[in-house]
Amino acid sequence: MKTWDAIIIGAGIIGLTLAIELRKQGLRVMVVDKGEPGRESSWAAGGMLVDFSPEMPRALQELGAASARMYPEFVHQLKDESRLNIDLRSEGALLWDPASDPLLRSSYPLPAPLAELEPHLAAKSCEPFFVRERCVDPRDLVAAVIATARHREVDFSSGDTVLGVEINEGKAIGVRTNKTTFAAGAIVNCAGAWAGQVAPHVFPTRPVKGQMLYVVMPEKDLLRHVVRTPEVYLIPRSDGRLLIGATVEEAGFDKQVVPDTIHKLRKAAIEMVPRLTEARILESWAGLRPGTPDALPILGATSTPGYFVATGHFRDGILLAPITANLMTSVVTGRKTALDLSAFSPARFS
Repeated sequence: MKTWDAIIIGAGIIGLTLAIELRKQGLRVMVVDKGEPGRESSWAAGGMLVDFSPEMPRALQELGAASARMYPEFVHQLKDESRLNIDLRSEGALLWDPASDPLLRSSYPLPAPLAELEPHLAAKSCEPFFVRERCVDPRDLVAAVIATARHREVDFSSGDTVLGVEINEGKAIGVRTNKTTFAAGAIVNCAGAWAGQVAPHVFPTRPVKGQMLYVVMPEKDLLRHVVRTPEVYLIPRSDGRLLIGATVEEAGFDKQVVPDTIHKLRKAAIEMVPRLTEARILESWAGLRPGTPDALPILGATSTPGYFVATGHFRDGILLAPITANLMTSVVTGRKTALDLSAFSPARFS
């Protein structure tokens, strides 16, 4: 029977990136997923690499900042290995938060008059923050990560639902799926919103639905910066598409797209950029973000030796992928982590 050094449960951006990092350390790795690699929340994401947000929990800010710094080299390596293009943009973001402290807003001044930065934006009652953050097309990223993993000889088993972790004498020794069993010395649960369904540990992850849409801008550079308001965010792509998102809904595992919701998102976008009345809708979709009770990821070793978890990244899975892979590789291989992970320990839910 073939065995692996590590089995990753879940082929989203977190699991795939971790698989690559473990392979770099010489481990034999298999990724097991109930569906097609990269087609759940990673595929559905917006791709904002948020450097600053009033909504980001304080405990997450150091992790987010460290991961954002890693992104240029992370993308460069993926492009080099996969030979695929990844649309990574660095124009920055305009953030409206009417409830923010004016003193805080003065810490993020505009580099030029707003009318010069984005001439097609509608007038607002206050100026936005300007944040020097990047954005990435998650679909490009996922395709490159999958290609890189295959290039590095990561094994895949798709269409395999993991039912539980196999334990012998108190230690994790493999996984049991709806089809078969696989053996490994280490198991990492990266199953996102589904992570809590893998026995024997019950992680308090839940799906948080997000609906969004793509339109084709009437001009390729109609909008250059990411625009974020309490009602809507707009993420331009280099090919002239514009992502409009996104709802935050407690709807269980329902991924149905609701036309009225998409209409409201489009209307909010037009209020920000009136010329988007001319924009043609390309597609709309819904994804399921993995939420947790305290809005923080679950990262680290479980109480079962050999069993680890990296899930619950909520809206920040794309952003946190490189730092999560780096830190969890240290955890799995028994080395000291570069950052303190105690705030994210699975033990906090015991």
